[in-house]
This record gives sequence, structure tokens and C-alpha cells, in this order.
Amino acid sequence: MNRFQPDKSGSIPHSGHNLNPVEGPSVWYGPEMAQKDNWIYRLSENEIAEIDHAIHKVRRRNLPMKDIRKEDFFLPKLGPELLSIRNEIIEGRGFIVIRGFPVEDYTLEDAATGYWGIGTYFGKAISQNSKGHLLGHVRDIGNDPKNPLHRIYTTREKQRYHTDSSDIVGLLCLKPAKSGGKSTISSSDTVYNEMLKTRPDLVDTLSDTFYFDWKGEEPPGSKSYFSARIFNNYDGFLSTTYDRNFITSAQRFKELPSLKPIQIEAIDMLEDLANSDNIRLDIEFKPGDMQFIHNHQVLHARTAYEDFAEPDLKRHLLRLWLTAPNRRPLPPEIELRYNGIKSAGGNYHASLDPNA
Repeated sequence: MNRFQPDKSGSIPHSGHNLNPVEGPSVWYGPEMAQKDNWIYRLSENEIAEIDHAIHKVRRRNLPMKDIRKEDFFLPKLGPELLSIRNEIIEGRGFIVIRGFPVEDYTLEDAATGYWGIGTYFGKAISQNSKGHLLGHVRDIGNDPKNPLHRIYTTREKQRYHTDSSDIVGLLCLKPAKSGGKSTISSSDTVYNEMLKTRPDLVDTLSDTFYFDWKGEEPPGSKSYFSARIFNNYDGFLSTTYDRNFITSAQRFKELPSLKPIQIEAIDMLEDLANSDNIRLDIEFKPGDMQFIHNHQVLHARTAYEDFAEPDLKRHLLRLWLTAPNRRPLPPEIELRYNGIKSAGGNYHASLDPNA
């Protein structure tokens, strides 16, 4: 696990600022990872056959996708492997790419069912917006990236490094872009350690309160923004919460203080390090690739992309936000963020319509 090194007294603070480096497998560098393939799990023919059998079994039962549990999606050989991968995501490196799911051979509903079923081995799906969507569609639907209430993933714009509101975020590539749309990830623990070497004052700045825009997804009765630390040491774990788009968007609220120059300098350095050639790992999605990452220790981004003109060829990814059963302890402000997005009417569903 990614634990802080104890200070000279031998103790680890329960919360608050900690200017000691992180140790463990969660600290990694992209170029070294690119030389390995232990972060890619290639499905065998037998494992694909297991998934296929499980898909058809739950479909014959007419189970709504949102009601499919791990017990309903039995994978006798692959299942134990997925549980081991889940532990590696939460307690180790923090990410995996599962390759070889033959999405071209399935209808959208069957492909989504297979993806959902695999996701049940990693955790429980939670809502991704106030509409109660448990299955997200990462696709350009013509939204304006400059509109503070529009989420960037519904456009073709570049997505900056960020974390999502869950323990694990999963993506399934149904169709890649014509060009661009590359997934890129960085270890936030590595970024923290590198900042600590030269600018501990900026690490200290990122360990203080920042304000984030809810972008219209606030819980009932809550303000339109919330506060959190970007670097948060809690119970010996470093958990990172970050989305620059949500931070700058929160500046529209007049009652909030303006970002200080040192805060801007700190998030500039965080992003520069995350995007640096010696830290980031670039991943080209192929149809059928599933990427699962641990939000608390991995930042993810996406390059801008050009799409196909034909509707059936347009870039389309499915997304899951998952709460892991072996999740780490989290500070209250992060718990609020992760539990805050609720369906207004309690209508949670896994829609196959990206415009729903």
C-alpha cells in the first residue's frame, strides 16, 4: 500500500499536512511502465467464453443491468483473477488495462452487460450525475466546453488531469476516435514526491482548502460548491482530489475568495509534472479495452480528438464509477464528494442512450 514514510519521531499523523514522501508500488514512472506489460491483462479464449456465457445467462433472466450483481455474473476462472486485479488497483500500482473483449461481436446492450458484469468484481456502481446514470457514456454530444454546467467528457475537447468522484473509474472502449483521444495517466503519489523534492511550499499549499464547483450536481440543500484539499493525508494514506476545471469554474461564485498566485503556481506545477515525459503513461485505446484506475492515487486525462462524420463510427466509451469493498479510509470532505451526486428522484438506471 502507498503509505507515508514516518517522520523522525516514528509517528504518522492522522490528518493534516505531511511533508514526507510516499513509498510503495503506487509510486511509478511512465517510461518504466511503458517498457513492461504487467499492467495489461489479456483475456484468453476461455475467459472470453466465460464472459459470453455469463452475458447470455443474465440476458435470459431479463435482469435489468443495474440489478446485476457479481453473484449473477459467475466467472469461474476469470472471477478470481479479477478480484486479484482489484486488490492490485486499490493496494498496489493503481491501474490496469484489460484487453481483448470482442465488442465488435456484440450488440451495444450485450457489450455493456459484459462490461457491467466485469465491473461488479471491482465494486458497486454509483451515480455519475443527478440523472442517476450508473453507466456513463463518454461521447461528444455537442455540448459547449466553455459552459460551466457542461462536463468536458461530453465534448471533443482535451480533458486536463483530474480525479473522479469514486474509488475506481472504469472505461470500456467501444469505438476509438478518428485521431486523438489518447488516454494518459500519472501517479499522483509520484507527482507529490517530485514536488516535495524542490517545492515543499507548494505541496503545503495543495494540502490546504480549495473550492470546487458542483456544476449543478450538488446534493439537495447544499451550496453550489464544495471544499477539499488536493493532497490529503488521512490515516497514513495520501489521497488526491483534483480537477482544475471544477476549481476555476468555482471562481464564478462571488462569495468565494479569488485563487492566490501561489495556489495557481501550485496547480500549474502539479499539472506540468503529471504531463511530463518522465512521469505520464500514454495509452492508446483499442476496441474492447477496459481501463480501471484508482482515483485516489492516479490522475487521468485525455487528449483532444477528431471524430468520424458517420454516427456509427464516432468515438464512444462506457464509464463506471465504482465503490470498492476494500476501499481505503477517506476524510469527510472527500466522502461528501463521492456520496454527493444523487439522482433527484432516486431513479438510478443504466441507460444505453448517451443523450438520456
